Amino acid sequence: MELLRSNLSRVQIPEPTHRIYKHECCLSFDTPRSEGGLFVDMNSFLAFGKDYVSWNYEKTRNPVYLHIKESPKSVPEDRPLKKPTLLAIGVDGGFDNKEPEYEESYSIVILPDFVSLPFPSVELPEKVRIAVDTVMSAVGAEKREQVAAWTAEEKKVSEHALTLQQIKSGVVIPPSGWKCSKCDKTENLWLNLTDGMILCGRKNWDGTGGNNHAVEHYKETNYPLAVKLGTITADLGAADVYSYPEDDSVLDPHLAQHLAHFGIDFSTMQKTEMTTAERELDQNTNFDWNRIQESGKELVPVFGPGYTGLVNLGNSCYLAATMQILFSTHSFISRYFSHQSLKLAFEMAPADPTLDINMQLTKLGHGLLSGKYSIPVAEKDVATGDVRQEGIPPRMFKSVVAAGHAEFSSMRQQDALDFFLHLLDKVERGNNMRPDLDPSRSFKFGVEEKILCSSGKVSYNKRDDCILSLNIPLQEATNKDELEAFNNQKADKGLEEDNMSTDEIVRPRVPLEACLATFSSPEQIRDYYSTALKGKTTAIKTTSLTSFPDYLVLHMRKFVMEAGWVPKKLDVYIDVPDVIDISHMRSKGLQPGEELLPDDVPEEAMESAQPVANEEIVAQLVSMGFSQLHCQKAAINTSNTGVEEAMTWLLSHMDDPDIDAPISNQTSDVDQSSVDTLISFGFAEEVARKALKASGGDIEKATDWIFNNPNASISDMDVSSSNSAQTPAQSELPDGGGRYKLFGIVSHIGTSTHCGHYVAHILKEGRWVIFNDSKVGVSTNPPKDMGYLYFFQRLDN
Repeated sequence: MELLRSNLSRVQIPEPTHRIYKHECCLSFDTPRSEGGLFVDMNSFLAFGKDYVSWNYEKTRNPVYLHIKESPKSVPEDRPLKKPTLLAIGVDGGFDNKEPEYEESYSIVILPDFVSLPFPSVELPEKVRIAVDTVMSAVGAEKREQVAAWTAEEKKVSEHALTLQQIKSGVVIPPSGWKCSKCDKTENLWLNLTDGMILCGRKNWDGTGGNNHAVEHYKETNYPLAVKLGTITADLGAADVYSYPEDDSVLDPHLAQHLAHFGIDFSTMQKTEMTTAERELDQNTNFDWNRIQESGKELVPVFGPGYTGLVNLGNSCYLAATMQILFSTHSFISRYFSHQSLKLAFEMAPADPTLDINMQLTKLGHGLLSGKYSIPVAEKDVATGDVRQEGIPPRMFKSVVAAGHAEFSSMRQQDALDFFLHLLDKVERGNNMRPDLDPSRSFKFGVEEKILCSSGKVSYNKRDDCILSLNIPLQEATNKDELEAFNNQKADKGLEEDNMSTDEIVRPRVPLEACLATFSSPEQIRDYYSTALKGKTTAIKTTSLTSFPDYLVLHMRKFVMEAGWVPKKLDVYIDVPDVIDISHMRSKGLQPGEELLPDDVPEEAMESAQPVANEEIVAQLVSMGFSQLHCQKAAINTSNTGVEEAMTWLLSHMDDPDIDAPISNQTSDVDQSSVDTLISFGFAEEVARKALKASGGDIEKATDWIFNNPNASISDMDVSSSNSAQTPAQSELPDGGGRYKLFGIVSHIGTSTHCGHYVAHILKEGRWVIFNDSKVGVSTNPPKDMGYLYFFQRLDN
């Protein structure tokens, strides 16, 4: 006790602004349930496991800690499982995950000799008692962003339902046999509650659904509410009522009265259709879900170093799948595991290691690769009876990597590709003092765009990239005969794919080689300003690579435009071989006899390069039901390349926080630090300012804009021949032969990259392993033909 009193100056009483960690070690994934418990520093309120708390004492000399230990309570084995009434976990009415209950014990520990004092105790100094009570009652910083339960948002009563005016048209709706008033659709039908029109629903992104007649009727009449026929039963609260002005599913407290207006007796109606929410949940049984997750297969669980699962924090599967693959690469393993100890990372970290990207990457690397946490738990999986592991929760890593990013810091699902690019940027910035240690460089390669002007002269523009984003040419499908026979069979029998078994459906099979060929194929550039002709002309652009990375990442673009300008996610297989050779994609540089375009670009040409949305592209997108502003942004951000490219961008950015913000004023000021950043990339200040103005101040978009508008920046791009020196950035890029071996796949399930689920398959020790959040097992049938991102490792010559 005297030892404690002599160190009272090192004890703080937490303020409301303090971040208090008490659920997880800052340097490892130890918790109060770990063998040694958890030690909370009563000065900094950081938490440490038994093996790491001495490091903190050596670094800070803080001696007083609150020791927290949780031990399982004994629970009767025959505890009954309640039948769930709510699609939720861990809440009343939800699924009982039958997790054991724990009881906590506390003590005060004084380092370096681990002198222990019991808590609670009236003999403890008042300052210590108050400080500990405050820590115990506080919400841990680790759990502030954690979603404790999974449940859908409750529907709200529509304001339009309370004031709905129904037209006395004499329309009487029969109890069955409905058909759209404007087409032959007999499913997904909606009854407008104002005039009684029966019309089909919206066309889904995947091509299913209706023909948009119900929503078009609303746009013509402003009649606000519709109910989905087939969802009306005696339980009116379960009926699917949609409010077009509110753009959401709603409750209509007067639905019985509104239905009676059209002669509908809801008490006699039978359910024949899924509600919108039920259809979303139904993805659990579709082909992609089962195939990618290898559902129904008896997967052999794997434990040990490199086979640690990641706990899903709430729509964090995109992060889990990406990080499992990155920590299967030599560059990330070397940087954050084999050549960097936890102690070294902690010594180099700032006062709060939870805010340091290098510390948290090292923590994650050691958590995944050490094998410490990849051990079978005593309790088997409740649903399957399989031996399982708990996995580790990447809370601190997610918090630091998502800091300042509106989307990644949310609990919403994200695009794995966007996260991969964001992470590499964070990693590069975190290694800016030691670029030789930067593992993100192993993914980077040089891209060269050759532009052939109609004058016969050329320019060579170079940039760095870390992914190859590939279009999927359906016309190159290798099973055209089977596809034609399948489509004829569907037409003859009037079948919809929704009503067919997955074994009956024939999907296009496109070779990966065909996708790679589209990347290198010549592309027309309209209205290209030629410095040789002193005017605009049509040019031809071809793209090649100036270097081959250690790890090649291929992104498959699965959103396309169908006939009638209908957006659709491609339901397609990509035949991906285990080994590919991209040697033919290497740039040859300036060729004998080629003459470079002059560098001088007049000011009027620079001004004309300011992006303006192509009116034809915008009009076609608007005709599909998208807003004018969104369509203009899509056209500008794809440099008016075409409707398909604009649609791809639009579908990928519908959830951007600034999607509804006005298009930036071209004359507005830009942040000088952003200008300086672009200048550091090698661009002239004038071009940097123009690009930032055109991109709303976003550095990443500004960089893309510069590369997509070569006539605006040609005088500032690196223009070189094959014999000339490369830029400093490109000379440091890894390079080697063009043969690569497939070692990782990130697959996506769902209609959009911002919903659904991500799973990783990784080739480890000669066998494919599935990483499905915390579930890790030997893969019996890896979905090589269904990937969203493919990861290849370069083979030695």
